[in-house]
Amino acid sequence: MKNKMTLTFSAISENESFARNAVAAFCAELDPTVDEINDIKTAVSEAVTNCVVHAYPKDGNEHTVTVITEIDDDTVHIVVSDNGVGIDDIAHAMQPFYTSKPEQERSGMGFTIMESFTDELEVTRNEPQGTVVSMFKTIKGGAVWNRKKR
Repeated sequence: MKNKMTLTFSAISENESFARNAVAAFCAELDPTVDEINDIKTAVSEAVTNCVVHAYPKDGNEHTVTVITEIDDDTVHIVVSDNGVGIDDIAHAMQPFYTSKPEQERSGMGFTIMESFTDELEVTRNEPQGTVVSMFKTIKGGAVWNRKKR
């Protein structure tokens, strides 16, 4: 079974909760546990927040974040992307406590949290500009039971 959803929304902090809840609702068909759904919501929240905070300079232009969620059997693949300034050194940016905005008292734990709450995390450049965060999470909750009843 494959199912796919694409969301594109304004890169403003008010849309972080929309994104996390939309992805969680989309994943409900897999009958995840409460812990699994909270893991997904936390990872999406961190990825979207990174886009809002770091991707775009405050220049008043309209900017967007795109979240693509795909379900394939019992695995959820979530891609969060922007067309912002990008990350010069991805490996360095993924180190715990690194932040490009220390003046905003950011913890620098976004990528570490995403990595902790998913099974796989990949961060790449979005050509020609921006960043792509790709996360995978296998749902163990009720997926086997759901497949049997279909």
